Amino acid sequence: MYERLYERTEYEKKSRTVAVVSYITWVGWIIAFFMRDRSDTFALHHLNQALVINLLKIAGGLCAALPGIGHSVSAVAGIAAFVFIVMGIYRAANYRTDPLPLVGELHLM
Repeated sequence: MYERLYERTEYEKKSRTVAVVSYITWVGWIIAFFMRDRSDTFALHHLNQALVINLLKIAGGLCAALPGIGHSVSAVAGIAAFVFIVMGIYRAANYRTDPLPLVGELHLM
């Protein structure tokens, strides 16, 4: 009686898994990078966004070494990165390719 209207294919399931794993630290990003299909634009989109977020975390960490407001800048960057990661995982799990605010328009890959 209650049939699923749209059943995901195995390719879409793997693509979604790769996209979600890419947001989980650098190790997850590296694993997802090697797991992905080279022609998978969905996974590439999320790998790119996760890479930008990871670089934001590194830049925020480096700001902590600055005297004065360095720790404040580092804290703001860390909170922003956490929010972007949660948003990215949510969008990847729902098979959406909406760009994240601020970091979604940067293309490194």
